[in-house]
Amino acid sequence: MPHLPVLRTGAFIVAALLASQGIALSQTDQTDVKNAKEVRESTGLPPRATPGDYQAQGKTGKVTIGAEFTGHSVPTPEGPLSTEDFVVVEVGLFGAVGSSAQLSPDDFSLRINGKKAQPSLSPLMVLKSLKDPSWIPPDTGADKSSKTSFGGGGQGGNDPPPAPAKMPVKMQLANEKRTQKAALPQGERPLPQAGLLFFQYGGKVKSAELIYNGPTGKVSIPLQAF
Repeated sequence: MPHLPVLRTGAFIVAALLASQGIALSQTDQTDVKNAKEVRESTGLPPRATPGDYQAQGKTGKVTIGAEFTGHSVPTPEGPLSTEDFVVVEVGLFGAVGSSAQLSPDDFSLRINGKKAQPSLSPLMVLKSLKDPSWIPPDTGADKSSKTSFGGGGQGGNDPPPAPAKMPVKMQLANEKRTQKAALPQGERPLPQAGLLFFQYGGKVKSAELIYNGPTGKVSIPLQAF
């Protein structure tokens, strides 16, 4: 389906025009808009040289999948981000020279700690929980306030502590864009292709198993958790 990104992008534009005129969208239309945006934003990651360059591999039909569990880290070409509420798997799909495959994150699920497999989620759901390890919050004066409040003569001893500093909006938007672009692309794509998959889980992962069930078949890939 080589025209899928164009069609979905067209759906996104039409929906935006309808919304500007105050016309409500059906649930199906809203899903099409979301998928269109993801197709537009997701370009994936540079594939590694071979499937063997990933921690684990599995073969389904004529496609070999390399996979690596990254935990709560979100690897992007510009540097790693993190999220406490989701775990991430980096995948690469490989085939014969000149081959292609229909890709969709919906074909993947993740079994965590031996429990029921969870479906891959849209990167849009991850954005609000992103953190940037490279960002150092400015000094809010919280330490200074706490010291003076116990001095016996200071004022404001009952005042609430200062609110934690927030990451600048410009940086937040840049990190969100990085995450969306790094997600596994959708649609008919030439191989190899690579990208990130996102699964909701906020605890410690002792074991993980990536499950693919898509157009080329089905395969389970045990991952090295940490």
